Amino acid sequence: MLSVNDVSHAYGGRSLFENVTATFPPGRRFGLTGPNGAGKSTFMKLLAGDAEPQRGSVSRPAKTSILRQDQHAYDDHRVVDVVIMGNKRLWAATAEKNAILAQLEAGIEMTEDMGLRLGDLEVVVGEEDGYVAEGEGSKLLSGLGIADELHSGFMRELSGGTKLRVLLAQALFGKPDCLLLDEPTNHLDLDSIRWLEEFLKGYAGTLVVISHDRHFLNSVATHIADIDYQTIITYTGNYDDMVVQKSEVRGRVESDNADKAKKVAQLKDFVARFGAGTRASQVQSRKKEIEKLQPADLKKSNIERPYIRFETGGRPSGKQVIRVESLSKTFREPGKPDIPIVKDFHLTLMRGDKLAIIGPSAIGKTTLLRLILGELAADAGTVSWGHEVRTGYFAQDHSHGIPPNVPLWEWLYSLDEPPTPAQAASKEDIRNLLGRMLFSKDEALKATHVLSGGETARLLFAKLMLLKHNLLIFDEPTNHLDLESISALKDAVVKYDGTVIFVTHDRDLVADAATRVLALSKHGIDDFQGPYDEFLRKVGDVRLDR
Repeated sequence: MLSVNDVSHAYGGRSLFENVTATFPPGRRFGLTGPNGAGKSTFMKLLAGDAEPQRGSVSRPAKTSILRQDQHAYDDHRVVDVVIMGNKRLWAATAEKNAILAQLEAGIEMTEDMGLRLGDLEVVVGEEDGYVAEGEGSKLLSGLGIADELHSGFMRELSGGTKLRVLLAQALFGKPDCLLLDEPTNHLDLDSIRWLEEFLKGYAGTLVVISHDRHFLNSVATHIADIDYQTIITYTGNYDDMVVQKSEVRGRVESDNADKAKKVAQLKDFVARFGAGTRASQVQSRKKEIEKLQPADLKKSNIERPYIRFETGGRPSGKQVIRVESLSKTFREPGKPDIPIVKDFHLTLMRGDKLAIIGPSAIGKTTLLRLILGELAADAGTVSWGHEVRTGYFAQDHSHGIPPNVPLWEWLYSLDEPPTPAQAASKEDIRNLLGRMLFSKDEALKATHVLSGGETARLLFAKLMLLKHNLLIFDEPTNHLDLESISALKDAVVKYDGTVIFVTHDRDLVADAATRVLALSKHGIDDFQGPYDEFLRKVGDVRLDR
């Protein structure tokens, strides 16, 4: 069984874990949660054995499978073979068996020891379902959206994102007793995430998974292991259940502390009135009671949510925001097949529409955004913008448009261009805005180039809040956000009274915010006039990558 015993660990001079003891029994699926920087990936490395705790010990089942990110380690191997390597016992037995058979084919005479060894290896291959391994590996690859024709090819022929899907299939292969997955939904489209959920819900071993996809955690997790106050607190249920339980516990402590404070005030009043009089024994009794009524230590909760609110500044666009007519784009490279992105595409976006663009990885979602924005030239067609449209763009590359080595508040202050000078934001307004994005007073002085991915995303949200556009375009805005920041973004998009176009693999954001779905597949583009739930009812179990 997977367990940690009295583990303590620090990183960069900061204590992450103090005397942590926890068990992760088979049959339970644990979501490992905590804010960015809490130590989730470090704890996963301790569980996997990729790092040793500075104090304490970790024990794990012999057949523990880990999602690796070393996408270039297998470039000279066939894709399906990389998956089978996930079962180390099977792969080693198969490799040794093939080496002996190669010797025999080369004319070396079979010895008794070789015969006995081949028999032993055949037993291992049989025990590990080796004779159906290639078929099982292909099933995993297909479930994760990798086309059948790629399974027998070499890893070096795949894109980086597809290689990471192969490594996820490798981790899932071979019925491991323990499965450790750090951000498995990265680089997956919505269809593949749904498939992964169903696979994991049928998994019988111990699962520990880190994910910033709230819907995924709510669907998969039976328990939450939350990193809080340098320890691991385990809750029964999914992520939303944990938030409720945590809030209830905190609420009870706060209420109890309030009752104690009220009682202490009464006792102190008694001591003040009679401390110098004849009721000395009663005063001493009250003083002892005050000592016993000290409030419980209530540390700051690790659940922090930025306050995101997008506004149009009272300057709406015209009724028609964007009109796309006969748009076509094909990527051409000498010696390679043409890659069509869009062909004769038409779109009319109206004020108040919230358009989610979905589809398999590498289908062209970002390219379509860039064509609409004019960042990329189309082969044919036009994009027309409506009256008074003011566009804010959140690019997938977070460094887009942010100069290096500038204090956060100073950069935001330089961007403000209000309709009249009287509406200009003051320096105090900028600092307050950064505070709402969880940048403290001192952090507002941070230089732009030292920010983490999540901090950069929150800075860009602050920019969009400051400039008050009436059309917002987001390309994968949740990639570096923690769960609470994603929830805050979703609420902000839902409440925004402008127009939105967004590409995302976060289903809660699509399901709750989209009023319209643009589904890209290799068969074309489906412009569905309705929310995501209705779209799913329409398409059923049909996958966009098929």
